[in-house]
Amino acid sequence: MKYFTLVLLLLCCISCFQPDRNCTDFKTGTFTYEVSLNDETIKGSFTRTEDLQIENYGEGKIDSSRINWVNDCEFIAKKIHPQTMNEKKPLLFKILYTEGDSYTFEYSYVDDMTNKHQGKVYKK
Repeated sequence: MKYFTLVLLLLCCISCFQPDRNCTDFKTGTFTYEVSLNDETIKGSFTRTEDLQIENYGEGKIDSSRINWVNDCEFIAKKIHPQTMNEKKPLLFKILYTEGDSYTFEYSYVDDMTNKHQGKVYKK
């Protein structure tokens, strides 16, 4: 019975843990990122203002998106000049937690919230 009570108390303490989410520190600035897709790590950089994000994929590939903040930790990005039907779909980004000069995020298409991907962003 003692062990059960101890485990229950420990679980209660762990469940109360809230990760840091200082999202406003990352609303604007210059960043680098890493995203894992299909067992491949994709790296790039971007600059973000309150309502615009300009992304550099490397090899001279640059793309721009309009940003609409839903709250301090979530925003919707919609490409300004989409080339394909998939690029026309807006993406929802959610900052899961922050740590120093970086944050971990997840994203998905707005119309497909079940197919989520994660990545990490570092502020320059």
